[in-house]
Amino acid sequence: MKQNFLLVTIKLILFTFLVSYSFAQQSPIGIFEGNTDVGTNVKTGSATYIPQTQQYIISGAGYNVWADHDEFRYVWKKIKGDFILYARAEFLGNWVNYHRKVGWMVRKSLDGNSAHVNAVEHGDGLTSLQFRRTAGAQTEEHKLKMTKANILQLERVGNKFIMRAAIYGEPFQTDTLSDLDLGDEVYVGLFVGSHNSDVLETGVFSNVRIQVPFKGVADNNTQMTLGSNLEVLEVASGSREIIYSVPYSIQAPNWTSDGQRLIFNDYKGLLYNFDLTTRSPQLLNTGSINNNNNDHVISFDGKMLGLSSSVQNLGGSIIYTVPITGGTPKQITPKGPSYLHGWSPDGKVLVFCGSRNGEYDVYSVPAEGGKEIRLTDSKGLDDGPEYTPDGKYIYFNSVRSGSMQIWRMKPDGSNQEQVTNDEFNNWFAHISPDGKSIVFLSFLKEEVQPGIHPPYKHVYIRLMPFAGGAPKVLAYVYGGQGTINTPSWSPDSKRIAFISNSDMK
Repeated sequence: MKQNFLLVTIKLILFTFLVSYSFAQQSPIGIFEGNTDVGTNVKTGSATYIPQTQQYIISGAGYNVWADHDEFRYVWKKIKGDFILYARAEFLGNWVNYHRKVGWMVRKSLDGNSAHVNAVEHGDGLTSLQFRRTAGAQTEEHKLKMTKANILQLERVGNKFIMRAAIYGEPFQTDTLSDLDLGDEVYVGLFVGSHNSDVLETGVFSNVRIQVPFKGVADNNTQMTLGSNLEVLEVASGSREIIYSVPYSIQAPNWTSDGQRLIFNDYKGLLYNFDLTTRSPQLLNTGSINNNNNDHVISFDGKMLGLSSSVQNLGGSIIYTVPITGGTPKQITPKGPSYLHGWSPDGKVLVFCGSRNGEYDVYSVPAEGGKEIRLTDSKGLDDGPEYTPDGKYIYFNSVRSGSMQIWRMKPDGSNQEQVTNDEFNNWFAHISPDGKSIVFLSFLKEEVQPGIHPPYKHVYIRLMPFAGGAPKVLAYVYGGQGTINTPSWSPDSKRIAFISNSDMK
């Protein structure tokens, strides 16, 4: 999987690199303001950006990033305040020196002896957090226990820097550096150093993100005000593409059965059809029902859309159905809160999370309206019910074991059994159309209590074989509520759509 991804990447790199060479120091490149060789009389490096793959290819030389001064190639931008830097970083070509380096760096200045901090992978696999506290001081290092990380994240919270690193597919390992004052405005960027003044080494950076987090600690009551990136991820390779960005909250993309559109809601309660060819949204007509939340589901035949909309005088969220092309919604549940999550393959039944008598459980109801049937009755929250494509199971998440885990049951509520059992709080299992895989959202136990799913957290989108097995991380995301609440597999089961967040104002 990784080899195929890198092979395609290398072909694009070689073509692009032959026609691109050494931008001027202040020349913008992708999301960055400039790129340059840091240090004195450093062999000239180069950098280029490939829009088709949203990748950065950087070549750099230099004696090292170490001791009291540095020499390397740097692609950078200036930024103030807190931020989260994320990328998948790989070396290109055979190594020349064990200590060649690729990674993220935050610097006080572009001077070679500047104070800085970096999250780096070395040529021999050493993964570490390196830092120089003041100009000209000796570089210090925190070595992670893991090696050969290709997922690197560096976050600033005031004067604290948090490095998170992983081998793609595995959870992060973390190291923290406190009390490093680099000033409010800093240079942030990607770097490559060869550890050899006469040799250029090349790094390939994919899925590059610079995100500005929520100010404060988000909980279930936090108003969702940050900007949103609508992303599409290729499951086989892990390659991510931002296809649409807005400086406000959009949430929970559904993929239509014809594969041509995504349906999402915005913070105002409106629903939109997003054309994947033109990459533009169009308002979806839902009549007077216009306080819609992020629990909306498309029927298996692709003809109908189920939605959840707040009606305060009926107790909160109420379920409606409407033709996929829009129209006048039909009310299904008589009272709330009722949050829709699943539609049976034969189109006859809806399943939802409902609060009745102060307890949230999974219920079913005829798609045309009628008597509700309670399917779960365990103490604590049961949420996110969704049918498998063959109709044999309903998957849901439940806190009954003490943490939020994925469960499943027969459509009549019988044979309830736990599917996941790990250290994370797992929500919203979505089964691929081919029935072979499950994706779900995982919150970190140190950030989130089991019964809540707030926005603006460090979360994983994880993949697990339907037949069982260890989950792997598909995407490392800053998001949570609204990221992947609803089914968002492409019809061919090759991609998923989701939302990540950043302050874009």
